[in-house]
Amino acid sequence: MLAISSFSPKYHPYVQHSRCVKTHQPPATHIHGVLNSGQGKKYAVKCSENSFYPTNKITERNDVVYKPFSNNDHFPAVTLQDGYASKSEDGDENSKNVLLKNLNALYRFIYPYACFGHLIATTSNSLLPVEKLADLTPTFFIGLLKPLVPLLLMHIYGAAVNQVADVEIDKVNKPYMPLASGEFSMETGIAITWISALTALASAIMLRSPPLVLGVIVWLFISTAYSAQLPFLRWKGNSFLAAVCAVFMCGLIPQVPFFFHVQKYVLGRPMEVTKPLMFASAFMTCISVAIAFVKDLHDVEGDREHGIQTLSVILGKEKVLWLSVYMLSTAYGAAVLVGASSSFLLSKLVTLYYAEYLLIHFVR
Repeated sequence: MLAISSFSPKYHPYVQHSRCVKTHQPPATHIHGVLNSGQGKKYAVKCSENSFYPTNKITERNDVVYKPFSNNDHFPAVTLQDGYASKSEDGDENSKNVLLKNLNALYRFIYPYACFGHLIATTSNSLLPVEKLADLTPTFFIGLLKPLVPLLLMHIYGAAVNQVADVEIDKVNKPYMPLASGEFSMETGIAITWISALTALASAIMLRSPPLVLGVIVWLFISTAYSAQLPFLRWKGNSFLAAVCAVFMCGLIPQVPFFFHVQKYVLGRPMEVTKPLMFASAFMTCISVAIAFVKDLHDVEGDREHGIQTLSVILGKEKVLWLSVYMLSTAYGAAVLVGASSSFLLSKLVTLYYAEYLLIHFVR
């Protein structure tokens, strides 16, 4: 018959010290006729405070080092509290790391360097309607800054819809991008796309400026036509249509609607096409097309694999690179000539200074 003795406080009533810990070696027992001496196991018994009898809490331990407690000893529960504190700190640190990682992914998702270029170009172009220093009032600068909100959202939409449509191509050409690398889910990319489009249109409507509203609508359509894989769209697959998209998105839309907005709805003058506007639009168009060609140079492998016939795929990288260099040189040369022939002395000095600066660095 199986005989197992259990250790219980009632069998060991004579523990003499209150608030102490005693160890007990269990007695030898017989299990199926085999002597079990209980070696290697000790039991710690914690005594009750107001009684000579031990409490019911018995803890099995392999090695116990005990010492009697004195009435002046204090035993703060630092182990449990420190454990919870360390878990809380780890959770805060992990949350902070996740937040920073998502912000970094969002920063790369919206192509900030291109966004800064649009902001600078549009701001400088919006200054062209100014005719005298008296026009530079606080109201003018507030009216100048407000349209930059829909401009920023328009740019985010263009970058977002392109990455959503080209996620498979980016896995070849740009595997470090948020959607291609998996940092952002496809649902997140689509949500950013829709939010930026709707808020851009809503902010333009709130400004009550028909030129801005029309500019945002055209921008949204051109951006969608360039990237979206829909019937009669996906214009980036055709070199001519891709150049047309670059002309509108970088050369005309960030220039003309914002110029008319400042001219009519900020300065209160009638809308008219001026020579500075024509030159600025032509200059930015030339620059934008050249940049679009250069942008496609490092996408040749992925575009060729997915049947995207860009100019770089058709002509080769070297020819497209030199074509872009010639276009940029022509645009900058024209800007120098126009600036040097200006009737404003400041315009002449600034133009000649930068022309000399560029020429020196080009020769070097």
